[in-house]
Parts: sequence; C-alpha cells; structure tokens
Amino acid sequence: MEFLTETVNMEIEGRVATIELNRPDSLNALNIEMLNELSGVLKNISSKEEVDIVILTGKGRAFCSGGDIKTMLAAANENDFPAVMNSISAAVTELYTMPKLTISAISGAAAGLGLSLALATDYLIAEKSSKLAMNFIGIGLIPDGAGHYFIEKRLGEDRAKHLIWEGKPLTAEEAYKIGLIHEVAEGELNSALEEILIKWLNSPIKAMIETKKIYAEKNLPQLLNVLELERAGQYKMTQTKDHQEGIRAFMEKRKPVFTGK
Repeated sequence: MEFLTETVNMEIEGRVATIELNRPDSLNALNIEMLNELSGVLKNISSKEEVDIVILTGKGRAFCSGGDIKTMLAAANENDFPAVMNSISAAVTELYTMPKLTISAISGAAAGLGLSLALATDYLIAEKSSKLAMNFIGIGLIPDGAGHYFIEKRLGEDRAKHLIWEGKPLTAEEAYKIGLIHEVAEGELNSALEEILIKWLNSPIKAMIETKKIYAEKNLPQLLNVLELERAGQYKMTQTKDHQEGIRAFMEKRKPVFTGK
C-alpha cells in the first residue's frame, strides 16, 4: 500500500510502514507544508492496527537538513510564527506518542529540526558517512521540535547544553559514542535496518509498544512544556540582531559576525 503527498511518501509492507521525506532537491528541508503533511501521515499510520513498526527516512542525499529557509523567515513574522510552531509541535508530538515502534534511518545530514524529528523516534541508526548537528546556534536560534527535551534525555543537562551551544556537526561514530544515536550501520544502511526489523518482528512487539506507551504518557506533560518554552524562546530569538545576521550570513555563504544583540 502506498500513500503519496507532495512532500511525504508512505508505504506499508506487512507490519512495517516507511515514511519518506520527499524534498530531495532541498535536502528534505522542512517547510510548513511538509510538516503538516507529515503530521497527517503519522496520524493515519497511528490508527492502523496492522502496523507495528514505522521507519522515518529521507529521499536522496540527506535525511533532513533542518528547517526550510523560507519557513525560518516566515517564523520571524509575528503573524506567521504561531502556524509554524504549531506545525512543528504537532509533527513531533504525533511521532513521539504514536503506538508503534519507530526508527529513524539516517543517511547524509540530520540537522537542526531534522535531528529533533529523528530524536523523537525510538531507535536511530545512521550510515557511517552521515553527519548530525543541532546547529540552530549558527543562525542565532535555539533548538525547537523538543530538541532540548530529547537531547537532555540522552546526554543529561550539562552535555546537552554544551552540544547545543557548540552546534558543531558530529560524525555518526561521534554521535554513537556520546549516546545520541543507537547504531552506526557497518555496511549498507538498508541491510542493517533489515536486521533490526527481523529482530523486532520476531519479538513480543505488543509488549514493547505497551512499554513505550507507558513512558510516553508519563513524559508527555514535560514534552509539551518544553515545546511551549521553545515556542516562547524561539520567538524572542527571531527578533534579535544576531538571528538576522545569522540568516544573512547563511544566504551569503559567509561566517556570521555576532554581537550578542
């Protein structure tokens, strides 16, 4: 079974659904249309009792390069900002709480909001050549998509702060060593992914999902609180001169000159 939108592809084969972000020309950068379509696809899959596992991946050379630049610019507008943040929160919450086991299969870049989305899944596997970065700081922003929540859960507060502040890209091996991802594929990503699927499909998966649901219900209030804190903090950051300089530098392909204002 296949389901296609303009920006998201979904295929169901047996008990496994694969969601593919489909803006390869922009390295699957997330615009508001893609976020809304992703939320819709996730809701659709959540209701399908025959599906036990959901794989999130990206078409082409990257998993997801982060937020689309036009969406970032729209977020700086007071009228457009709520819609952008609502779409981010909806996609992340739906992915985190869905009663399925979820896997992010990362190739190429997983950066910014793209990394937040990946961290919302239960298992992250990356090919050796991939790069992961929580790089909002480079354009004078803070992580959104509950990036603060997910990184702290994996690394603890102190290491999470420093990872966010530095914003530097990590190799798959570096991300694995610090506990940000679960596995680096030794060979082909699809082959390593197939091994995970075989193991899980031959496990008492309903019990695994029930454990996930218990943790999701327990943690949801904190997740939603972090999303609200990010919403407030991100709006303040979009109004700073440093963010405006970061965007200009990004578009001009130069190093930004920040002044702390």
